[in-house]
Amino acid sequence: MRVCIDGFNIALRRGTGIATYARNLNLGLRALGFETHILHGPNEAPSRNNLLNEIALYDANPPAATVPGRLLGGLATLALPWAAVARKVEPTGEVITRQREDNAPPCDAIWSRRDVFHRANHAHAALGQFSAVRLGRRPGADVMHWTCPLPLREPRIPNLYTIHDLVPLRLPFATLDVKRRFLSMCREIGRTADRVVTVSEHSKQDLMRVLGMPEARVVVTHQAVDLPPSMTARTDAAIEQELEGVFGLPWRGYFIFFGAIEPKKNLARVIEAYLGSGVKAPLVIVGGRAWLDEDETRLLRGDLIEASVVRDGVMRKADRIRRYEYLPASLLISLIRGARATLLPSLYEGFGLPVLESMLLRTPVLASTAGSLPEVAGDAALLVDPYDTRAIRDAILDLDGDEGLRNELIGRGVEQAGQFNAAAYQRRLADLYASVS
Repeated sequence: MRVCIDGFNIALRRGTGIATYARNLNLGLRALGFETHILHGPNEAPSRNNLLNEIALYDANPPAATVPGRLLGGLATLALPWAAVARKVEPTGEVITRQREDNAPPCDAIWSRRDVFHRANHAHAALGQFSAVRLGRRPGADVMHWTCPLPLREPRIPNLYTIHDLVPLRLPFATLDVKRRFLSMCREIGRTADRVVTVSEHSKQDLMRVLGMPEARVVVTHQAVDLPPSMTARTDAAIEQELEGVFGLPWRGYFIFFGAIEPKKNLARVIEAYLGSGVKAPLVIVGGRAWLDEDETRLLRGDLIEASVVRDGVMRKADRIRRYEYLPASLLISLIRGARATLLPSLYEGFGLPVLESMLLRTPVLASTAGSLPEVAGDAALLVDPYDTRAIRDAILDLDGDEGLRNELIGRGVEQAGQFNAAAYQRRLADLYASVS
């Protein structure tokens, strides 16, 4: 079976949780023996020179839009629902992609259609219609799997759509989506998709209850937690040395929060609870600004953090909280491994992969009772009401002061993460694709 996956999120420079999902989906399908293809939507116009077409997939300096180009792009957007054909890009071996390997996962074929994702979104906004994109003049794949809600379809083959969650509808204050359009898109997917895929039983219940999707057409695959051995096989001693050398942090001597800084991640309450706990172990925050982050980071600005000074050996607040906008994956994994605990009491998650990643890396987890997190974490994490700052603070104090509790959570966490390993994920994928073959 030839399965094509959209590259909408894979192509992003710093990736997203959905990009991780798409990469894991690609790896899972390849492990099953399927042929995988990826559809990209570069800004560059197609060329007769295949090398230039390959370069366009990874170009850090896409061409600037001209006025004629914008006009042509607008006309193409209006025509897109009926006309788009993607071209196959043949790898030349001349473009070195190792530095951007997250954006260039292994696959058997690459398809390209200029700006296909953005034009489809614009067409949906203007016309309320899904756009057709054809993989070649003859169908170049057997199944198209869209890894997030996109107003696109390949009209000649089965189309699968993954809807991770309904956060734009259930927490409308937490996203910048145009809610009417998101609802319209999801309803159209529910009506026309050959299968709707989601990542937790909790999200499946949301899709059935809020959107009225039939239970038989919604398939839960969960996600895989699988980290490269090259990043996990290092000894604790090597990680300890790296943490001290790079960050000046002691092994198991700090807490960590990692993920995009957006309202559903609940970072504002994490910071407030952490400061209120008075624990001496620093809090390390790793995450770039996403959207609507002003309230989430307000305690990192101004006098509360920056104006305190060291007196009588007391650590100033600026040293208690450290923030890194972006780190290479290898350093992030080291930080997670060496943390006293991961703090992720989100307001809502469709799945919550960082919880399982922390468990796999033998780091205790504080999570929340909201969304899918109880389903994913089981009894292997401390679960708290994410709206209760005092409960978050008390859980931080428990994790800080009780080594026995931390060791117990580590043992449970490794077992819980094992339920979501690559083999279990591949079995679910095999069942999904068997249902549409």
